[in-house]
Formats: sequence, C-alpha cells, structure tokens
Amino acid sequence: MTKRSFVLPLSVVLCVLLLYLCVRVGSVDTSPLQIARIAAHKIFGTSAEGIEPGKISIIWNIRIPRVLTSFLVGAALSAGGVIMQSVLQNPLASAYTLGVSSGASVGVTGVMIASSYFPLLLTGRVLMPLSGFVCGFLTVAAALALSRLVSGSSRNYAVILTGMVLSLFLNAVIVLVSSFDIRYTARIQLWQMGSFGGSTFYNAAIMGAVDILCLAVLMCMSSELDMLTFGERQSTAMGVNTSRSRVVLLLIASVLTGVSVCFSGIIGFVDLIAPHVVRRIFGPGHKKLLPLSMLYGGTFMALCDLVSRSLFAPREISVGAVTAMIGAPFFAYLFFGRKKL
Repeated sequence: MTKRSFVLPLSVVLCVLLLYLCVRVGSVDTSPLQIARIAAHKIFGTSAEGIEPGKISIIWNIRIPRVLTSFLVGAALSAGGVIMQSVLQNPLASAYTLGVSSGASVGVTGVMIASSYFPLLLTGRVLMPLSGFVCGFLTVAAALALSRLVSGSSRNYAVILTGMVLSLFLNAVIVLVSSFDIRYTARIQLWQMGSFGGSTFYNAAIMGAVDILCLAVLMCMSSELDMLTFGERQSTAMGVNTSRSRVVLLLIASVLTGVSVCFSGIIGFVDLIAPHVVRRIFGPGHKKLLPLSMLYGGTFMALCDLVSRSLFAPREISVGAVTAMIGAPFFAYLFFGRKKL
C-alpha cells in the first residue's frame, strides 16, 4: 500500500476527533459519554437523567450547531477555492482574494437593512443567500473582465490585484450603507469580521444541503476541472467546452461563497490554505482534491472558531482575525516564496 493510502483514513479519523474536541471544549466541561447521551436524548428520545438541563441546552443548542455550521462553511469556502484556482490557473485565486466574499456581503447587507423597511422582505432567510450568490458572481465577473481589459489575461496576478481593489471598494460601500441606519452599524461591522455566534441547526441544514449538491455536481465535472488546469487551448483540444465549463464552475463557486457569507460574514484565507495543503499531500486530481479540501477546510474553520471563542474567554474574538493571522503569512509564502506547494 502507498503512503497516501494510510494518510487518507488517518485524516478522516483525525478530523472527526478534532470536531469532537470543538464540541467538548468550552466554559462548561463535558465528558464523551455525556455528549453521546445528550445527542441520543435529542435524536432518539432516550433518557438524559443525571445531566443538568443547562448543560444539555449548551451542548445541543449552542455548541453542536456552531461546530457543524463552521465546518460546513469552511468546506464550502474550500471547494470554492479549488474551483477558482483550477479555472483561473492561479495559485492565489480564492473567493477572498478575488473580492467574491465582499461582493456577496454587499448583497446580504442590502437585504438585511431593507428587510426592516419592507415587511415583505421578511423572507430574508431565502433572499440573503440568493442576493449573496448574485452579487458574488457579479463581482468575480467584474474582476475577470477588468483584469482582461488591463492586462489581456484573467490568469495572472492582475486578476488578484483587481479583486483586492474591488474588495476594498465594496467594503467601503458596506460601511457607507450601514452608516445610514445606526441600528445596523455595530451588527454589520461585527458580521463583516466573521463570526459563528448564534448559529442554529437551520444554518447547518442549509449549508449542508448546498455543500452536498455542489459537491455532487463538482464530482461529475472533476475530469473537466483536471483538464482546465492544463490551459484553455489544451482543454479545448481534449474536447472540453471551456466557456460553458468556466461559467458553470464559477456559478457554483459563487453559490458556495454567497451562502457561506450569509451565515458567517467575511472570512478569508481558508479557501486558499486547504486546497494547497491537500494538493501537496494527495496530488492535483480533483476526485480527491475536492472532498478532501472540504474535509480539511471545514475542520480548520471549526478549530479557528474554537480558538476565537476560547482564547480570551469569556470574550470572543473574530474568527476572521484568527484565519487571517494564519492565512496572511501563507499568502505571502505563495506569492514570494521560491518553493511551490
């Protein structure tokens, strides 16, 4: 058996253990048996005698939904990063560096504020993810168009610089819009920095459905993704409809990013780190790269969220700050380093 054959099951087991750690660690200590009994009590209706009601509420209503949501958001962002890097043939491409996250946040912010003035928009649970997807896709389309206009290519570092400029501009738009209604200023600023506070099973269910559906489509297109990494000419010669494939794949990346931003705010660098780490361990083949990037990225996000709520407990810091502390040096390594992941 090859070395990778051992690494794969070991990775799955390690990720499961780390997710369990994220559920267990917190202000209220719980044992593995108590967590199992609480889950069985809520799912199957078994007895939870001897466990305090407050502890049951903390584990089931706060920690488990939060860990699930953070894992699924990290998985979605990581899959989006794989798509961006493969389609654009750019190791620095991600929803964060291309401004897709900022574009999605503009749409979500607009619905958030408008819902207080127009009662008919109370269906924000549907409109927020939808507006995030639309605005995110428009942002990446604008970044690609502008980079082509400036440099004649959408696969060099010009697209990254264009995305960052758009991101700064869109963040300024959010600040400007939120300043018109002071009731939302603090809420939007906190949400912009990234947080999983207040996550529910509804959030996890929506994210889980989006992740599964998008992964199913992406696995069907994994061979096309493999070919697209060779370039437009080579992939066209191999029979790939590059224009159609790129549009479909960028739409999927926008869906994953838009829904993620809706539930977590702007969190960067996860979609940059996870795909590169997995690509180095397991190779560039997308049949493994996609699901394993989601597994690694989801676990990494859950751990970052654990750090954000535990490092200065009872105060909670932004999870986006934690990922940036790790991701910024990683980005610099990719950009300036001589070695390539």
